[in-house]
Amino acid sequence: MTAKIIDGKAISAQIRAELVDEVKKLQAETGVTPGLAVVLVGEDPASKVYVGQKEKACEELGLVSKKFVLSVDTSEQELLDLVAKLNNDPEVDGILVQLPLPKQIDENKVIAAIDPDKDVDGFHPVNVGRLVIGTEGFKPCTPYGVIHLLKRSNVQLAGAEAVVVGRSNIVGKPVALMLIQESATVTVCHSKTKDLGEVCRRADVLVVATGRPNMVTADMVKDGVVVIDVGVNRLETGKLCGDVDFEAVSQKASAITPVPGGVGPMTIAMLMYNTVNSARRRAGVPALA
Repeated sequence: MTAKIIDGKAISAQIRAELVDEVKKLQAETGVTPGLAVVLVGEDPASKVYVGQKEKACEELGLVSKKFVLSVDTSEQELLDLVAKLNNDPEVDGILVQLPLPKQIDENKVIAAIDPDKDVDGFHPVNVGRLVIGTEGFKPCTPYGVIHLLKRSNVQLAGAEAVVVGRSNIVGKPVALMLIQESATVTVCHSKTKDLGEVCRRADVLVVATGRPNMVTADMVKDGVVVIDVGVNRLETGKLCGDVDFEAVSQKASAITPVPGGVGPMTIAMLMYNTVNSARRRAGVPALA
């Protein structure tokens, strides 16, 4: 058996195309154009690439894009003042402060300063709380992308045994909560889990986000499992790989995401999705399902 490839590029392109239509409709019916403000502090090369991708996505979807590039020695107070200004800017529906931040700035303080109703990254403690209790709020983009990949690939989540390997605040914990909301039975594993392979072999749906290359091997999964590999690791050869041994596991899985081209493209698609939903709230129309 060779697994069906869950193509994140194709699914994210489909979501973006839907959003283009939604933005046009929102403008025509309410006069509201969604706006995203992105703040970059310093010259981190990876961060600059991400910010460029977000700008390009805004342009493609017809969103207002505001970019603020601050020097690496910007003080915490200067950044907090900018966040306060963006909180009060009626054209801005989403605020994203690109992480990591320079060491003189407390990331948690900056995240907490963003208006939760403009926190399209879904990291504000209020939105984390909303996710825990299952009320409407912004969901973090990468785990939200995982759920959209599964649902748009017609994977049955209700009643499924789901195993999440990794317990980070950015992926592991939120994706576990979202799977619970989809009525899956969820187990969360981590570095202290006894006999990780035994737990993984129970999974109908396996989500792996550990940052350790090729950690999940074929003997750790059962036949027919659906595998979502969130990890992106660069090997010494320069090649990218995930946290799952793709070649071997894809011989047993019924469906699997590749790295690259799986979860990665979904993150920016879901950021745009969250921003459009924020604008819909401003316009007084219901959120997209």
